[in-house]
Formats: sequence, structure tokens, C-alpha cells
Amino acid sequence: MPVKPELFQRTPVLDGDDVEAKREEVRAYFHTTLDRYEQLFETLRSDAAYYIKPISLRHPLIFYLGHTATFFINKLVLAGVLTERINPRLESIFAVGVDEMSWDDLDATHYDWPTVEEVMTYRRTMRQKIDALISSLSLTLPITWESPWWAIVMGVEHERIHLETSSVLIRQHKLDYVQPHSAWQPCHESGSAPENGMVTVPAGKVVLGKNKTDLVYGWDNEYGHHEAELPDFQASRYLVSNQEFLGFIEAQGYKTDDHWEEEGLAWRKFSAAIHPTFWVQQGDQWLLRLMTEEVPMPWNWPVEVNYHEAKAFCNWKAKTTGQPVRLPTEDEWYRLYDVAGLSEVPRTERAQGNIHLDYHASSCPVDKFQHGEFFDVIGNVWQWTETPMHPFPGFEVHPLYDDFTTPTFDDQHNLIKGGSWIACGNESIRTSRYAFRRHFFQHAGFRYVISAASAVHHSSHYETDKLLSEYAEFHYGNTYFDVPNFPTALAKLAIAAMGNRPAHKALDLGCASGRATFELAHHFDHVTGVDFSARFINQGVMLAERGILRYTLTDEGELVSYRECTLAGLGLKELRHKVEFFQGDACNLKPILTGYDLIMAANLIDRLYEPAKFLTMVHERLNQGGLLLLASPYTWLEEHTKREHWVGGFKRDGENFTTLDGLKEMLGSHFRLLGEPQQVPFVIRETRRKFQHTLSEVTLWEKLT
Repeated sequence: MPVKPELFQRTPVLDGDDVEAKREEVRAYFHTTLDRYEQLFETLRSDAAYYIKPISLRHPLIFYLGHTATFFINKLVLAGVLTERINPRLESIFAVGVDEMSWDDLDATHYDWPTVEEVMTYRRTMRQKIDALISSLSLTLPITWESPWWAIVMGVEHERIHLETSSVLIRQHKLDYVQPHSAWQPCHESGSAPENGMVTVPAGKVVLGKNKTDLVYGWDNEYGHHEAELPDFQASRYLVSNQEFLGFIEAQGYKTDDHWEEEGLAWRKFSAAIHPTFWVQQGDQWLLRLMTEEVPMPWNWPVEVNYHEAKAFCNWKAKTTGQPVRLPTEDEWYRLYDVAGLSEVPRTERAQGNIHLDYHASSCPVDKFQHGEFFDVIGNVWQWTETPMHPFPGFEVHPLYDDFTTPTFDDQHNLIKGGSWIACGNESIRTSRYAFRRHFFQHAGFRYVISAASAVHHSSHYETDKLLSEYAEFHYGNTYFDVPNFPTALAKLAIAAMGNRPAHKALDLGCASGRATFELAHHFDHVTGVDFSARFINQGVMLAERGILRYTLTDEGELVSYRECTLAGLGLKELRHKVEFFQGDACNLKPILTGYDLIMAANLIDRLYEPAKFLTMVHERLNQGGLLLLASPYTWLEEHTKREHWVGGFKRDGENFTTLDGLKEMLGSHFRLLGEPQQVPFVIRETRRKFQHTLSEVTLWEKLT
């Protein structure tokens, strides 16, 4: 009898009767995931392969080897579960930069990458630390959003996402840098593709979303509730095969502008694409690039393209057939799933689809896995949809990863459904929701539908998150009760204090929505805004790139008003070329953030998890004679800063010890306090009739020469 292949462990159920058994299940999930991830990097031929970017829009692979490891430490420090870092430098440079976001620093000159062995040593140390934590950390079942164990499972699921995305980057590397591997063997079945046809999907209702009592880990975008009644439609029986897509190429599809949407046409002209990115033409023969090799074109495998190419194919199909052909929506994909009678990937048996690494390290024929009247509703390759990423009603961010999804609520990231051959863990479950920029490549293809109904677009150009909207108004909106705009007031104080000092570079740390970053650019040659949350940074980025920001404000109950602000209206339009925004941790900043003439930290120190790490090191970021402006209402709360890390606001030796006392103590050896503290008021609007009125104490410090 053939030996039953060992299954790659499934995402754990977060409940059970045996705490110790669950502890060991999570431990195994952690180690098997890290083992498989490190094994993926064994397909790189040499150390040099780690440092050459496979594509310009991503970091070199050394980043991704380190990123997933430092993620565990960064999140567990943020959660307060760990108090000591392993290597602050690596945990800073590997912290962010995985999507083509404006705050991702992809400039190779900004990084002094560690050696491969340094990163592997870090990974081994991290493993030991997390393994010990799994042994010692108190465990109560079920594991919930609020549990410290959620952060551990989050780290494992995050690593599994990068297992897939790193495999794509390896596939995009030059063949010179990769090598075949016995653990990553592709499918060897190929032949002619079956003729595609349409299958009617009856009208019906889909119900999406889950609540926090769900017993399998989920990312924030999966929670909430959405339902829709769908009319009947037709869907292609098979995914579009390489052979079917060849018809589009031979019909001059890449050269016919009318087939392409405006954004897709711009991408096609910029990229000069004339065929799918993984196709290789040699004379009159076609080859297909797999992860570590090129093979004769398997015509019956699914074509892998980006959204623009899939959409152009559908437009061509619509023109040639006279039918309303398009990509499916997210709702329609779920209707396919339900009609096909599918259920979750089994825990102890191989999946009925090319998914979760149960079969191949590549795609396989489109007619191999049948699901009802369809094939490959799940698995083989991800399937592009017409639907941009959007939140379900009831959506909320997780406090440990508040920017997992929110930066993709921008109408520029479309959902992909169904999973690929390497979609594992959370990626393989029914409720998973992942989205990519429309010009990005994943192991993704598509099927098409025919429907008289247009694709429903769940989107809003208005920021509706209450906290973000309040900060947009705080930074860029109206003034209330004659209290001047707070970020502008601080910028004016800083500029006045600079006098005749050099004014080349300024750092706005904890910049939130970015108003002070723009205002400082009146005086400085270049200003960098840094905030821990990409959600806030995105508002400054939107203004810098588009010149306009729209948001809603709560008036009362469910009633809202709509606001917009423009850089031109604020007199800041001519300054946007002087600013940039990055995501960063003030307690562990990247080495590149240095050499400033001014650092401003507004309402920041009492929100840091360990403010001393910032205050005792900030002098290293300033030029001689440079200024540090601190502003804070000193609202010390244990939910942000553990009591033992407060700078002040407590009794010491029986006497009051204020935050100003603490600042003088921490900063005194490197700074001179300029003048007396000033009390600067600010007002934050919550509703039409409710406001926060606060005083922030501002101190100015000059770095000693």
C-alpha cells in the first residue's frame, strides 16, 4: 500500500477540554510552520539570492526571512506578554514593508541588511523564547481575541501568509538564484485543456462574516455580518486554463486597448506586458515558470495573471460573445461554494482540492478536482473577483494589528478567493478574506461569470472609522471654542524656537494624521512623519498624493455629516513634495531615522509602552544643537503603559514625582530645558455636542554640544 503523506498541520480549533493538549497543539503548529517556512528558503541557490530584489516593488528575500520572526517579538512586546527584546535593530528594520504602501521604505540604500546566518540565529533564538513562553504562559480555553495566546496564533498565521507570498517572490527570481528541492516538487501531469462551459447557479442568499465566538483564528476583516440575495447567474465550469487564455493572446488581446480598463491599460503600457508574467516564449514554444524551474507549457493548468489581465480577458470575451461576461463578485464566489456543497479542509485527510500543500508545489490540471458541477472552487490558484476589499458591518480592528486590513480599504486592493496550492492555515478556510493590488501577481487566476446584474461595489471614499474621522477633524477640520488648531500651534512654537538654527530635516514622531508634518515644511527642507499606526499615516499620505481627504463626523446617534479638506484650502499644497510618511515604533526606530535638526513628539510619551526607551535614546537622532519638542497631557494609563514604565505622575520617596521631574531626570545628561513649560489647549470633537478639552504641556529641549 502507498504511504499516506503527512499532512501540513491545520489551523487549530481554539477550544477544547484539555488545556495541556491544546498547549502542545499550538506548540506543534508553531514549530511545523517555522520548519516549512525555513525549508522554502532552501530553494535559494546562494546567499546572494537573499539580497537581490526579485521585483522592484518588494524587499529582497532576506527581509521576509527576518520579518516573520521579528513579528512574534514585536507583537508580544506590544501585548505586554514579553518585556525584553532579542535584537532591537533587527526588530526595527524587519518590522514593516510587505505591501506597496507609501509608508513602506523600499529604498535599498536605507538598509544595512544582516547576514543570512545572523537572521537564522535570530530565528533560532526567537523559537526558543516562544517555545518557553508556550510552556509557561497561563492558558484558558477558548483562546479569544483578548487572550495573550491570540498573539501567538496570530504570529503563526502571519508566517503562513508569508509562506505563500515568499514562494511567489522566489518564483519571480531569476532561475540563476533558485534550485529544485525534494520538498517542493511540482505536479507532473499535463495535457490538453478541457473545453470550458457555463453552468447555471440558481438564485439564493449568501451570509458572510463571523463573530468573536468563532473557534478558528480569523483576521479582523472576517468579522462582522453581511448578507445578500443574489439572482441566478452562470459561472464557468473550470478556471480559465493556459490554453483558453492563449486564445486571448492570439486575438491580439494585449495589443487591443479597448479590452483594458483605464487602470489596466496604464499598467499594461508601463509594464510592456504582452503575455502572462510566468509565461516564457522560446522561439515558437511556450514554457511556464514554476517556483524553481521552467517546464513545457502545461496547457490544462490554470492561467496565472493579475486582475488587469483577467478583466481584459473578460471584456474581450464579452465583446466576442455578446454576453455580459465579467469576473465574479465575492458574494458570487460564496454562492458557488455553497452550491458546490463544499466544507472546510479536513483535519486528518487530504483536501478535495489542490490546497494546503496536500498535493503539489504548483498548480495542476483544471479538471482534476471536481466540486459539484464545477472544478476548483477552492484550491489550485486564487481567483480574482470584482470586489475591492471592504469591511463588513460590525468590523473592528484588533489592537495588536490595527493595520492588517484598514490600509487596503482604498478601492485599490481586490479580493481573491478560494486559495492556491500553498494556501495554508487561515488562508484555506471558507471565511478568509485576502486582497492584493490589482497589478500584483500571486498564484492567482480566475473564472468568469455571465450575469445581467452588475457587480455590486461595497466602497466609500469617506473615512468612516470614528477615531480616524475625529483625528481628521482634529488635524484638518474646524476650530472649536476659539481654540487654535493644535498641530499647527505646535509647529509654530517649534519654528519660532528654531531661530537661526539649521533647518534641513525635521521628524514629526507620533504624527497621527500628519498636519504638523505639513506645517513644519513651511520652515524645514524636509519633514518625515512617523506613526505606529498605518491607519493614521494613510490620511497624511492621501493628502500628499491626492490633495484631498474626505471623512464623516458623528452628529448624534446614527446621523453623520460629510466633510472634506484639501491641501490647497489649507495653504499646504506647495509643501507636499517636502514631506514623507513612514510607519514606525518610537521605542525602536529604524537606524535611518537620524540626523534631524528638530524632533517633535506630540501627545506621544504617555501612549508609549516603554517611554524611557525613546527618551534615553532620542539624543542620538538629533544633530548637535538640535531641538526636541515634547507635548503631552501626561494622561498615564496602564492600558497603554505599564505602571512601572510611567515617567512621572506618582509618589517617590513619599513626595510627588511629576512627569516633568521624570523628563528632567531622563533628558538632563543630553539636553538643556529651554524656558518654562507652556500649556497648549486642544479640542477633539466627538459629536456635535460633545467635545474633549485638554491641556498639553509643551517643553522644548536643546541638545547639548
